[in-house]
Parts: sequence; structure tokens; C-alpha cells
Amino acid sequence: MSWVSNLQPDLVLGGSIMSLTQDILQHYQLKGLILDVDETLVPMKSSQASEELMQWVEQTRSVASLWLVSNNLSEARIGSIARALNLPYIFGAGKPSRRKLKTAADAMNLSVEQVGMVGDRLFTDVLAGNRLGMFTILVEPMVEPTANELWSPIRDFEVWISEILGVSILGKQQNYINSDKSRQTEI
Repeated sequence: MSWVSNLQPDLVLGGSIMSLTQDILQHYQLKGLILDVDETLVPMKSSQASEELMQWVEQTRSVASLWLVSNNLSEARIGSIARALNLPYIFGAGKPSRRKLKTAADAMNLSVEQVGMVGDRLFTDVLAGNRLGMFTILVEPMVEPTANELWSPIRDFEVWISEILGVSILGKQQNYINSDKSRQTEI
């Protein structure tokens, strides 16, 4: 697999982590998730998990094992968020290194093929997960709702560079719509 193809996520969600449903996990037969923290679960300047995120974690943990793996070097910040969510964590992971992702997958007693790497960044989260053979899921960044600009300049730059290199983000975007009568997948 080439370096450029390692930037291609397996699934691009058109929303935040909250749009990652149990149906999606079951569809892709994922038994575990490794979650990035900064701008995947919480905005960069926030050190607290939202009530909505706590509910998502509780629902998701009923179908998948969860671990937090962050490049952030602040154990106080990542540890605080992990304790609020009652999840194990690794900080200072050095993604795109695969080592800490493998450690988390091993701790879940799952093969890497059964684990999804979820993050908002191509050059760290997706690249690390793909290099290890995980199913990779790119989500929209969580930004401060009170911010004047609801965008992530680093993420936007990564997407722009990736598209120049031939990675298709929009072509892989999938949204899942659930209703009582039917389930539709839009590609």
C-alpha cells in the first residue's frame, strides 16, 4: 500500500463523531474503536466532555470496546476527559506511529481488523490506522460552538494536500439515515 493510499479513509462521515451509530459499527463488523480526542471528541480548547458525548459513549460501549489514543502531551487534559467518559487512554501517542494503536487494540483483545480508528485528521489518525490495517473513519472536527469561524485550518490544509495527491474524501463520504420503516445509505 502506498503512502498516499494510506491517507484514504475507509469511511468519511459527513458529521461529528455523534453521527457514528451502532448500525454503522455493525455494518462494518467493528468490535472496537480507538478514538482520537482533540477535535474528534471535544473542541481543542475544551477540557470537558459534553453530555451528548457521554451519552454517545454509553450507547456505543454496549456494542464496541473503546479506547482513547491522543497525540496530546497533556496527561491532565486527556486523563480528565478519559475519566469523565470512564475510558482507558493513551496520551502522547505520536501518531502516525502505529505502536500505541496496537497497544490499545491488544488491550481490547481484538485483532486490528476488528478495530476502527476514528479521528478528524488524515495525516495522523487515518494514516496511523491504515498503516496498521485498521478500518479508518474520518469525522468532521469538533470546534467550539461559540467560535466565529466553524472550521479547522489544519484539517482543511490536510484535505487540500490529500486531494492534490489523489485522495478522494468526498467520493468516500457516506451518510446513514435511519427510520422505523427503512434504512438508506447514501454514497
